[in-house]
Amino acid sequence: MDPALLKEREAFKKRALITPTVERKPKLETVSVAPKDECKKKMRPPSAPKLDANTYKTMTGSSQYKFGVLAKIVKHMRTRHQEGDDHPLTLEEILDETNQLDVGQSVKNWLAAEALMNNPKIEVTSDGIRFTFKPVYKIKDGKSLLRLLKSHDLKGLGGILLDDVQESLPHCEKVLKNRASEIIFIVRPIDKKKILFYNDRTANFTVDEEFQKLWRSATVDAMDDAKIDEYLEKQGIRSMQDHGPKKPVPKRRKVASKKRQFKKPRDNEHLADVLEIYEENTLTQKGNNPT
Repeated sequence: MDPALLKEREAFKKRALITPTVERKPKLETVSVAPKDECKKKMRPPSAPKLDANTYKTMTGSSQYKFGVLAKIVKHMRTRHQEGDDHPLTLEEILDETNQLDVGQSVKNWLAAEALMNNPKIEVTSDGIRFTFKPVYKIKDGKSLLRLLKSHDLKGLGGILLDDVQESLPHCEKVLKNRASEIIFIVRPIDKKKILFYNDRTANFTVDEEFQKLWRSATVDAMDDAKIDEYLEKQGIRSMQDHGPKKPVPKRRKVASKKRQFKKPRDNEHLADVLEIYEENTLTQKGNNPT
């Protein structure tokens, strides 16, 4: 081989190694989807739709959502009763006033057939369609409140909770302010709740100061009934024995009285003849003696 050609060949290789080259990748051919793959895609279940905040209330809600709707209704009915609006409303009117018209039909059926019917704070009218608030006491003004307090006082039922009066009486604060002189407020030490009593002015009387001192000096908070009875006995006071609940005395059963049967003597049967002779002699002696 010609040495000149060999030199040119080696020089060409060196130039080829020095110069950079960009490699082009072949394009991928698009593969058409077979009919079987399309059938498989159609058989796949559709993905669940995303939960939208606007459509949440219209869906069939959970029990927590349903009871939230019910609690809002009861609170609204109590508020409107306290403001003096006691006319009955339909379910649609209640939902309209509470801004809950977007609840689902299942929730409406539950409210109309079960929840409002069985709620202790909701009263159903005779037609079964309209609803009103059911307060603890049927009082509308100051006169009815005083009649209720007077009735409790005469029957010995005690006082009435202020919370129950506020729930039952429309415009309660205004009525209590106008009737303050006829009502006594007492704070219960257990739970600090206020109790209302009727102020019976006929029972007002002045107590002697000496009696007040004696009353305040006698402390019986830490004493039970047994210790109080023992103390009274030592002081010679027995008037408290007749008071308090009496224990029932068990009644004795009457035994049916049986007739006594006199038995003939079994002994001295060998003297039967002597007794007959003795009886004959006594009879003859009585007959001979004139009376």
